[in-house]
Amino acid sequence: MYVLRSVRAAVFAVVCVTVSLAMHVLAGGAPVGADVLAWAVLPTAAGAFVLARRRRGFGVLMGAGFAAQYGMHLWFTAGAVPPPTTGHEHGDGGLSAGLFMLLVHTVTALLSAHWLERGERGLATLLHLLFASILTVLWRYAPAVHHPVAPPAAPADRVPLVARMLAAAVSRRGPPAFSYAI
Repeated sequence: MYVLRSVRAAVFAVVCVTVSLAMHVLAGGAPVGADVLAWAVLPTAAGAFVLARRRRGFGVLMGAGFAAQYGMHLWFTAGAVPPPTTGHEHGDGGLSAGLFMLLVHTVTALLSAHWLERGERGLATLLHLLFASILTVLWRYAPAVHHPVAPPAAPADRVPLVARMLAAAVSRRGPPAFSYAI
């Protein structure tokens, strides 16, 4: 079970960090080196491994996604490769660039949480269907076990339908037994 969980966490971490870096650069952040990217995958995979222990709700996944995106933003900013200087440097964009960066990381966190929740549901459904298919195949091709079956009741032993209906309709109401003692 740990192997499947580890593989899922690793795949999620690689995809999540790659998408987060792409969105970070798209929003105006500087690219980072491969070592910074690799060091971002490790804690993300560890967090995904812990969260994948059981099925989580969207709120928990969204909170973890926001924390991971905030951490990756700080990590990518600290590990940014400085761009070469060309002589005509512009400002960093001020508040609008910061808001756009926040928006990009928020959208990435929401998409990651949605992807994790849907993935968990999809994996659970897939495993359920796989288990049901295996049981169906085993049931179909398992050797038949023959149990002795009691022969049907003889016609003389059968109770007529009218008698069964009357027996079901008979009401045995009356005063409680303890009321005679008074």
